[in-house]
Amino acid sequence: MLSIKAIVPVAMLGAVYIILLPGMQAQTLQTRPVQPAAPPAPELAKPAAPAKPELAAGTSLQVEIIRNYPMKAGEAIEGRLVYPLYVDGRLAVPANTPVRGTVTQLNPDRKTRLHARLDGDFTPFHIAGVRFDRLELPGHPLALESTGATTGAPVLRLTAPGASPKKSLISKQWALAKTRAHERIQFFTAPGFGDRALQILYHQLPYHPERIPAHTAWTFELAKTLELPPTEAAAVPDPPAPAPAPGQPETWSVHALLTAEVTSATARPGDPVQALVVEPVYDKNHELVVPQGSTLIGHVTTSKSARSLGRNGKLRFTFQQIRFPEGTMQKPVEGSLAGATGQSPHDLSMDAEGTVTPKNKSSVIAPLLLTMLAGRALDEDGNFTGQAAVASNGFGLVGRVVGVAAGSREFAAGLGYYAAALSTYENFLTPGHDVDFPKNTRIEIETTPLRAPVLKPGE
Repeated sequence: MLSIKAIVPVAMLGAVYIILLPGMQAQTLQTRPVQPAAPPAPELAKPAAPAKPELAAGTSLQVEIIRNYPMKAGEAIEGRLVYPLYVDGRLAVPANTPVRGTVTQLNPDRKTRLHARLDGDFTPFHIAGVRFDRLELPGHPLALESTGATTGAPVLRLTAPGASPKKSLISKQWALAKTRAHERIQFFTAPGFGDRALQILYHQLPYHPERIPAHTAWTFELAKTLELPPTEAAAVPDPPAPAPAPGQPETWSVHALLTAEVTSATARPGDPVQALVVEPVYDKNHELVVPQGSTLIGHVTTSKSARSLGRNGKLRFTFQQIRFPEGTMQKPVEGSLAGATGQSPHDLSMDAEGTVTPKNKSSVIAPLLLTMLAGRALDEDGNFTGQAAVASNGFGLVGRVVGVAAGSREFAAGLGYYAAALSTYENFLTPGHDVDFPKNTRIEIETTPLRAPVLKPGE
């Protein structure tokens, strides 16, 4: 018989065997495949740094104020960009972006002063010299260095009215009379009547406060490169042009700036005209056809300088080629002026062919009416005070007061005849006005491509 000491080790070995038996039965002699090592976690790609667009030195900006400001040196003013700015075909600064500046100096306006003296207005008229130094981008106000802008003038936008049938002389005069009557009615019905009436009263006084009127605009250039905030916005093409009528070529609308002054006073037919494209142009298929920075090349086709007897000047120019920025390719085109933002204080008009001329504001009625009123002072069958006040139109309110206070019908009539003679001179005898487009005048060209392939992006 086995002793208890011998049984215990045997029992322990049996228990170990029972515990390990299931695992031993699951094992095989086949070699287990080697598990591949887990690939390292890919590193997160670093986001590309956003582009930083830059407005190069010499970039032209046009700013317009939207309210009146006093004509005073040191006056802070705020305007709005009239047109957007593009960098490499991308919208960098939208239109209506606020721009701040300061009135730096007051320059004498001698021509206006002389004309005002003849009407009895002794206000020392000035032209404001302005410098803009801050661009108010949303959340990113930027200081900018610019050239001084001293040629502020009301913004004048011209558009071609389209072809119109030929009219007789009587029809033209009747249409002109209706237009002027409509303007007179608008004087009373359009918003801002109170301010317009106040300005008329001011100009009857021998002295009145000056102001920089609303919608005055200045064109200036950047004196130093301006780095804009980073942007990731992609180039956004303009809405496609409407499909042309069957048999009609496609038309592009090109926005550009004149690279040099063009004026009817000195221009002659055949003189070269160039304009810098400031906005990219896309066709109806959203394909780039005219890149930003291209140059429109053309020449003056019609030019007549202003002449005596109130005859105004005329100016027309067209474009025949587009030179791309690389200077290695040119497109033949046919283009004529379809719109412009002028810097002239005179009202301009443009016909369907693109010929620009100042509006003729001469009036036959005004001299005749003033002559009839002047003769009222010589009538003996009425109240002298009322007749003298009506007749003495010369020198504004001062002339009326002096005409009544003098107690002389002849003196009051003399003031009235002076006003009639001045009106006759201004309406018929003075030289007309020339058409002046300074450098950097914004123009819109309606262009038709001729035998030219579309420029593919990247070419």
